[in-house]
Amino acid sequence: MTITADSVTQLREENERKLREIVQREGKSPQELYAEREKRILDAVELREPDRVPVTMGGGYFAARYAGFTASVAYYEPAAFKEAIKKTALDFEPDASWGAAATGGSGVAMELLDAKQTAWPGGPLPPDVGHQFIEGEYMKEDEYDLFLNDPTDFTLRYYLPRTFGALAPLASLPPLMAMGGVGATAMVMLFLRPEFKKLGETLVKAAEEQLKYFQEIASLQAEMTAIGFPPVIRAGGLGLAPFDAVSDMYRGMRGSMLDMYRRPEKLLAACDKVFGMRQMRTMSTTAGMPLLPDMPGMRGMPDLEGEGGVRTVFMPLHRGAQGFMSKKQFETFYWPGLKATILDAIDRGFIASPFFEGYFDDRLEYLLELPKGKVICHFENTNMARAKEILGDRFCLMGNVPSSLLQCGSPTEVEDYCKDLIRNCGKGGGFILTHGSSIDEAKPANLHAMVDSVKKYGWY
Repeated sequence: MTITADSVTQLREENERKLREIVQREGKSPQELYAEREKRILDAVELREPDRVPVTMGGGYFAARYAGFTASVAYYEPAAFKEAIKKTALDFEPDASWGAAATGGSGVAMELLDAKQTAWPGGPLPPDVGHQFIEGEYMKEDEYDLFLNDPTDFTLRYYLPRTFGALAPLASLPPLMAMGGVGATAMVMLFLRPEFKKLGETLVKAAEEQLKYFQEIASLQAEMTAIGFPPVIRAGGLGLAPFDAVSDMYRGMRGSMLDMYRRPEKLLAACDKVFGMRQMRTMSTTAGMPLLPDMPGMRGMPDLEGEGGVRTVFMPLHRGAQGFMSKKQFETFYWPGLKATILDAIDRGFIASPFFEGYFDDRLEYLLELPKGKVICHFENTNMARAKEILGDRFCLMGNVPSSLLQCGSPTEVEDYCKDLIRNCGKGGGFILTHGSSIDEAKPANLHAMVDSVKKYGWY
């Protein structure tokens, strides 16, 4: 479908007609529907029984395709992407929407910067293929001391030139410590070089494209609120377990797994350094100072979530799951940093919202060390009945309709799965029904079956 201003206007008008139909059918204003849905979510988060089990679903690439676009609109056509997300919410009517979860910004900006860690639709990938994270050893095994001694210098002169082709000239900068005093006077001569002049021009262009993208998408949550849909949570930031930050962004899975055996003390020191830097960043922000540049793994996106929902720190968790490391390794390398990260978020007034990717069945008991009512646990593949038994009186649970079922199953199979989830996890409240992971390839009929299941079986 060719995207024009007229096609976006047409989709917006269709969304407005759909909203009028919902208001007429329900006999409630969008504001009343918003309040009803938000209360349902908040009751579950706060471990109370709502009127029924709430259900949420994401937008992302599914929304783009559902509206007749390709996945690339998430990066290149924010106005169309925004209307696609609204259409998905209005057609499926979940209690809350995850919004624009597919992308962190402008595809044009990423092209200008020659991003190496991500391949995205419409850029390096075909327009209707989901994005790929390109992992690598962007910190070499013999570079731990460089990172530990001065992580800012390492990030500027080593990490960024390796992960963004346009930033390659930064590798020729002298160490930051050499730039103090008269060193800075000599250093400025570098910026007369053609490659640094080009770098400056590229950064300005990329910033302009990123600003243009965010100016368009920033109103998404306000518009979602106006049509009656609260956010699942209000974003207070994005955090990783320190081990994941090192493993995902710097050393790669292969490197970090070898490091657990070959140089465990350096790996642990790097995890501690990552956590300490995140604390400094957060303290500077909460003290009213300008937001510091995000560390790798913590995107510098504006708060797009508006004023509704629960203010949280979202934490996608990767390498601590079963199959990546043993319980003993989890206790040594993963849990201390994750626990500290969660407690730090709680101490600053947030609710932690970890997304436990993979299986965490044999690690659930560790979560009992966290304060009651301060964590929303979203599980991808973990046994939800067991999670409810162990954690159900302490934390709100979210999950976990499998992506494979939503993609390949039938509506009847989805309904049966959801019915069992509601029976196993819904008792007493504290449960939000949602998909386990991505819905990018899901069948619309199956998502309708998921959302409709709570309206059949989820009443208290």
